[in-house]
Amino acid sequence: MTRPRREGLKNSSQQVGHLRVEALRRCQARDFTTALADRSGRIRFLLRDRDTKYTTSFEAIFTAEDTHILLSAPRAPKMNAHCERVIGTIRREALDHVLIMNTSHATKVLAEFADHYNQHRPHRSRGQLPPDASQQTPPTIDVRNRRLPRTRILGGAINEYRYAV
Repeated sequence: MTRPRREGLKNSSQQVGHLRVEALRRCQARDFTTALADRSGRIRFLLRDRDTKYTTSFEAIFTAEDTHILLSAPRAPKMNAHCERVIGTIRREALDHVLIMNTSHATKVLAEFADHYNQHRPHRSRGQLPPDASQQTPPTIDVRNRRLPRTRILGGAINEYRYAV
């Protein structure tokens, strides 16, 4: 004899789980807008894909901050190519080499990598200059009488080299 299935209980637990995830996403969106507002002022645009996880309550947080939400075209994976490239760089150069323990550790790792990425890492599109460097090329350095100290970033996952003065 088979036992009757209790579909209602399963669906209600799924609804509770879905509501918790949605509340977490709203909280993350609120924290994100607050952090960016503190850092750089107002957010004008939010580019997102058409995933169903972005609900109207998620979008309401950004529209309350006068942020215009732009949707990527359906079935156009190359439309978000710049974001995918940066995410891939972060993953390959930092996150693949570090075991993230919790949210505060992830924040610290990403902040340290952002400093490295913007202040030291050479970018081919900028003539091997980092984004925060001036547009002028650095002066030529006589390397015969200089030391080349190494700075370890992310516990040694990334090494930075600078000539000592």
